[in-house]
Amino acid sequence: MQIDEEMMRLAIKQAQLADWSTWQNPRVGAVVVKNSRVLATGHTHAFGGVHAERDAISKLSPEQLLNSTLYVTLEPCNHYGKQPPCADLIVASRISRVVIAETDPHALVTGKGIQKLRDHGITVATGVLESEATAVNPHYNFYFRYRRPWVTLKQALSLDGKVASAPATRTTITNRLVYERVHQERAWFHGIVIGSQTAISDDPLLTTTARTDFPPVRIILDRRGRLGQHRELRIFHDWAAPTWVFTANPALSAQLAATNAEVICLAQPTIATVVKACGRRGLQSLYVEGGPTIHRAVFNSGLVNELLTYLSPRLLGQQGLAGFQPARPIMPRAVTIEQLGDNVRIAERVDEDV
Repeated sequence: MQIDEEMMRLAIKQAQLADWSTWQNPRVGAVVVKNSRVLATGHTHAFGGVHAERDAISKLSPEQLLNSTLYVTLEPCNHYGKQPPCADLIVASRISRVVIAETDPHALVTGKGIQKLRDHGITVATGVLESEATAVNPHYNFYFRYRRPWVTLKQALSLDGKVASAPATRTTITNRLVYERVHQERAWFHGIVIGSQTAISDDPLLTTTARTDFPPVRIILDRRGRLGQHRELRIFHDWAAPTWVFTANPALSAQLAATNAEVICLAQPTIATVVKACGRRGLQSLYVEGGPTIHRAVFNSGLVNELLTYLSPRLLGQQGLAGFQPARPIMPRAVTIEQLGDNVRIAERVDEDV
């Protein structure tokens, strides 16, 4: 029905009003309609706050809700979490019809919310503008469908394909607009990943300028345990966000005991085992920064979903450190290009159809 698509587009716009503060919860939008008239809208609030359905329904009286239609971008939950079940609220509100864009991939929810509504005589329609609604929560959807975090690899390159003026040298390549964009971009991810060499050479903080109660976890891959000799790094003492260090060296735990780092010792700290461990700890998305060594390892692991390249017109010359080269040719899809002053941002999906 044309009105269903029109109202669902409005619900999707509501979902897009939510930001990174929803954290582990998806961004959801809801619209209550009666007699072809929009009565209320709502969206997911910060993690622990109200869901989109409750946000919209709370703005209306019982008389307004009676026999109305609720449009929601994601299946209403039917379990207790930080909030009570939205499905129960919908039933109690005596809404007669619910139109859902996407079935929730979370195993606690999948199909259960829909069944609860139908069991109470509510007419339910699903799949309306599903692909558009799914695109609002790529990290959440991927994590619960494939049981591992979404991985984005971010690189900054000069026009001649270099990432630094020389090996082990910190070099500013991109402009201020890119700097600000990356700091905001980090907030959309649950973890930021670098290698030990980047930690030692750049001494980065890996924080975000976005206001959030859930800053991304700073993750350092240090297989050999080199960071035990670099306890003075700022990331170990600022307490601005959690810091995890993955290693195969059990001595690193004692060496970093006086810092804010949590050392996670794995027998084989490969890219695959680290990504899996991050997923078990609830991280739905990883933003891989660092240099060409870790970029090459992560990209060649086959676990990268998205490649972000910030391209500068600077030329660093023959002495510059070259960016990573993938092990095989990649045909990207869903490419978007954006100009940021004299720099360019290129975002491309590089995974297979998983």
